[in-house]
Amino acid sequence: MKLHLLNRTSPNNSSFMVSHNLYPHFLKIWHYHPELELILVEKSSGTQFIGDSIEKFDEGEVILIGKNLPHMLLNDDIYFDPSSKRMAESVVVHFKREFLGMGFLAVAETKPITDLLERANRGIKFTEVDENMLEDIRSLLNMEPFERLLKFIEILNKLAKRKPYRLLSSMGYINSFLKTENKRLHKIYEYVFKNFKNSIGASDVAAVIGMNSSAFSRFFKQVHRKTFTRYLNEIRIGYACKLLLEDKLNITAIAYESGFNNISNFNRQFKMIIGKSPSAYIQYHTDKMEYA
Repeated sequence: MKLHLLNRTSPNNSSFMVSHNLYPHFLKIWHYHPELELILVEKSSGTQFIGDSIEKFDEGEVILIGKNLPHMLLNDDIYFDPSSKRMAESVVVHFKREFLGMGFLAVAETKPITDLLERANRGIKFTEVDENMLEDIRSLLNMEPFERLLKFIEILNKLAKRKPYRLLSSMGYINSFLKTENKRLHKIYEYVFKNFKNSIGASDVAAVIGMNSSAFSRFFKQVHRKTFTRYLNEIRIGYACKLLLEDKLNITAIAYESGFNNISNFNRQFKMIIGKSPSAYIQYHTDKMEYA
């Protein structure tokens, strides 16, 4: 996936921009921008790519994406079928970190918001979001500028104190993205995201960026604080989690679809990374839906 810088600057010079999006599918571009992005997914489902995180997204989810964090919400195939009547709908807020001036985030009263925006550098998915919070975000669309500004600060404060939530991208990815050798690292991420379902290894990626295998392995571990094999397995397991929640394939088929060449290795890596077996992972999320 080629990475694109998009312009999300407010056209009317307001401190942040709120938009209601209703299209056959979301923007199919792997991109980043200096604005933070708060997303309420109203209607849609698919696979979210945020930094080096790959997982399923669905209706009613709230996601906060940090400054310059690469991302894409890729809809399920059905949304790209010309005969499909489905629509992808969202409410999205784009804002600069300093949207109220640097001094706003420097006072004690706004420390929870400051901490929230720091966490957003890795991307945050807020789980178990109640209807009141969803209505708060929707209400931004129909407010006068001053009331909208106050409401948005209130929303950020509520999100800052909300639990549970999950950080999405790894710390290693964020640190590497901020380094000067971006072009080399972007080539690595682009190749891995495009080929993780296939049988690839460190030597294949090393060849893409013109390094020998040993030098590449040292370089990658220095940047990410983990081996390339571990990184690749985390990408594959993240994608497997998405497939498990969709409940369209059995566990064996998901193992192979995610890039593993045998079921025992898939089960071992899944438990090592997620902390439970694939079947226990399915049961956990099934129980959560039953009691929601």
